[in-house]
Amino acid sequence: LKTYGKEYEAESVIVTAGASPRRLGVPGEEEFIGRGVSYCGTCDGFFFRDKDIVVVGGGDSAMEEAIFLTKFANSVTVIHRRDELRAGHTLQQRAFANEKISFVWDTVIDEIVGEGTVTTVKLTNRKTGEGSEMKTDGVFIFIGHFPNSKFLEEKLAMDEHGYIITDEMMRTSVNGVFAAGEIQDAVYRQIATSVGQGTAA
Repeated sequence: LKTYGKEYEAESVIVTAGASPRRLGVPGEEEFIGRGVSYCGTCDGFFFRDKDIVVVGGGDSAMEEAIFLTKFANSVTVIHRRDELRAGHTLQQRAFANEKISFVWDTVIDEIVGEGTVTTVKLTNRKTGEGSEMKTDGVFIFIGHFPNSKFLEEKLAMDEHGYIITDEMMRTSVNGVFAAGEIQDAVYRQIATSVGQGTAA
């Protein structure tokens, strides 16, 4: 293994570089990470007690986190670029039934604005083109993850999304190299399954 510093010799390697949350790529997002922008409701929900927040996304993760965040927040507004959710039926029912959760459909965030911390999001309706602004204390973004596998391109076999391909023994396309966790798991993406995969590797 060649690193930025040393070189190492090993009979086997386990790659557990994980995955990163997809970002919106809008002005203000990077600036306000940790100051109102978050990718983890479980990590940061407590800091938004009695606050008004928005959740971006329409899949299972977005609905799970939106429901969880109602334990702390005064209100949770889900902003989704489509006119229906991708989340499973049961999660949708739970979200629609929660009086703290409301929905803004066919809409994207163009900019996250604030002074020290997040205060406003600028929105555009994708169907009408109409722009608007919404006051908010926080923006929680759940639009998917991507594996941290770019440094392994052309070294290990991957699928079209960049997840390392492994067999049931966690072996990769290179003898002696194994992979575990979210860098090869596009399905479960849970701590429990990652630990199990690491143990198997």
